[in-house]
Amino acid sequence: MNVLQLCNKSPYPPVEGGPMAMHAMSDMLWQKGCLLKILAVNTDKYFVQPETIPLEYKQKTDIEFVYIDTNLKKIQALSCLLRNKSYHIERFISEAFKEKLISVLSDKEFDIVQIESLYLCPYIPVIRQYSKAKIVLRAHNVEHKIWKRIAQNTMASLKKFYIHILTKQLKKYELNAIQKVDAVATISERDKDYFRSQGVRTPIETLTYGVNPQDISYHRLTSFPVHLFSIGSMNWLPNLEGLRWFLDKVWMKIYAKYPDLLFHIAGRNIPYDFPKKRYPNVNIVGEVPDAKEFMKENGILIVPLLSGSGIRIKIIEGMMLGKPIITTTVGKEGIDATHRENILIADTPDEFISCLEHCFTHPEHMHRIGKNAVDFISLHHNNEKIAACLLEFYECILTQ
Repeated sequence: MNVLQLCNKSPYPPVEGGPMAMHAMSDMLWQKGCLLKILAVNTDKYFVQPETIPLEYKQKTDIEFVYIDTNLKKIQALSCLLRNKSYHIERFISEAFKEKLISVLSDKEFDIVQIESLYLCPYIPVIRQYSKAKIVLRAHNVEHKIWKRIAQNTMASLKKFYIHILTKQLKKYELNAIQKVDAVATISERDKDYFRSQGVRTPIETLTYGVNPQDISYHRLTSFPVHLFSIGSMNWLPNLEGLRWFLDKVWMKIYAKYPDLLFHIAGRNIPYDFPKKRYPNVNIVGEVPDAKEFMKENGILIVPLLSGSGIRIKIIEGMMLGKPIITTTVGKEGIDATHRENILIADTPDEFISCLEHCFTHPEHMHRIGKNAVDFISLHHNNEKIAACLLEFYECILTQ
């Protein structure tokens, strides 16, 4: 089976959520013997030098890049506003990418063209014109729900009003676009249910994020006192929003009770002025060379998301290593974990403090939650099982 994977970011290196999800998909396709071609967008926000891609990866994927300038342009944003077009989407429309896509489609026949994320859906007409392949949209999130929640968490202002408009435009585009593909692969059952509730009749299958079985292992905490940590890409607005909320609403209260407690914050693209005020015992680590090693070395993973959609891959990674995790209801979305069994859920400052105090005063239960998390990932997020479902899904689409 020949598969063309269109990516709004390079899947390699897999160092943040979107690329990790795309890389996992590529990996499953290789394992199942598919012939794969990747055409990826390079942007200033996430730029990869092609010469840094390992030779083996290039041979497996025949990866090529096209640069698109997606930086904010006020005139273009105003034009989209006046024309009632989604600026989120318009930024990814590029004549250079279109020409390269036509060249790729003209050079080789594909059975499946998988579009990674909504942002490359403007190229559906090009694919239809130059290929007989079935088109699958890999929905990493319900994109407009992220912005709807961001708007809800923004104080009343002109910015809030503008984000509401952007959200409405994005929702209209999203629900229209998924009617134009042959199938949709959502990353969570919750997203699938949402699309169905909106009247979408396109075939939809949930293919969640998975990890390789050999990477799943329990790492029991051995260092005490147990400190807190957070890790994530900081150019994704919900991550910054959640951490600011946690520092302002939770950290000072828990620090007052446990003055020896430390909080380590790691991630790519942390703004130079984050946080905007000093917090005691908060260590801004920045980007780390190995996210898994950083997780293993630290204690309780804090994921205080207030907005977002899809699935939080850092939670999956933390669970597969047996880390005790405290997150919000929004953070847990897409992960069928259970509070106090294999994860801890907190939506208010008092709930976060209660969960943390429970971990500190009941260490054996904290360890058991971590062990249960490993078992949960082995059962529900195992790439060997997901890869079989992926191939079955493709084969079903091709017979329609």
